[in-house]
Amino acid sequence: MSAPLIGYTELALAAILVLASAILSLLLNLGYARALLIAGVRTVIQLLLVGLVLKTVFALSSPWLIGAVVLAMLVAASYEIRARQQRRYVGLWSFGIGAATTMLATLFVTAFALITLRPDPWFSPQVVIPLAGIVLGSVMNGVSISLNAFNTGIVRERAAIEARLALGASRYTALKPMQRSALRSGMIPIINQMSAAGIITLPGMMTGQILAGMAPFEAAKYQILVLFLLAGAAGLGALAATYVAVWRTTDERDRLRLDRLMQPP
Repeated sequence: MSAPLIGYTELALAAILVLASAILSLLLNLGYARALLIAGVRTVIQLLLVGLVLKTVFALSSPWLIGAVVLAMLVAASYEIRARQQRRYVGLWSFGIGAATTMLATLFVTAFALITLRPDPWFSPQVVIPLAGIVLGSVMNGVSISLNAFNTGIVRERAAIEARLALGASRYTALKPMQRSALRSGMIPIINQMSAAGIITLPGMMTGQILAGMAPFEAAKYQILVLFLLAGAAGLGALAATYVAVWRTTDERDRLRLDRLMQPP
């Protein structure tokens, strides 16, 4: 049995729930009604446009076009990482650190997944784009949360860090507690997702495959593979981001350089 097709009527009925939540926010003066409605409109526009674009990409099956789509996704994710930072880096570094580490982790893990799954052809858009997208989402969360936790942490703990540096510790030793704390923060979302899988929630990919008619046990194996990929991607991205952040917020003389961070927007 395959999943029933969804029409505009079903989408409109589901939108009533979003509208009801926004009305409750207005009545209770909670302050999120406008943001919720804008997010709902963006969801509709973005996903329908993506659906039309991917329909063309899947039909043409061009490696160059697939690469362009993945690149656009990477740029958008890098922008979102920058936007989520309370303390951004000065100049192009505010975009570059997130972009470079996100690209590194996403491309590495996606390539690993393609080698493992061995699709035919290897650049099959039905495999590459969904895999890159779901991996990129995990990397984006890991990098953005870790960077934000690290940068706000070193500002808060400035006196303790400078004391360790004054006593002769190297920059990597002095900033290691901040790096550890940031990495733990960045890994919490994927750890929670893995811990809850199958007991508290049925993850999205497994749910979609079951709705599409796949046997639940086979869908579970696909979901396990994906969760392992996401964990590796989030960890790699967060680790790379925090190491670059340690390097950027200090100099070759092991001095803390908070002047390389902007004031909160």
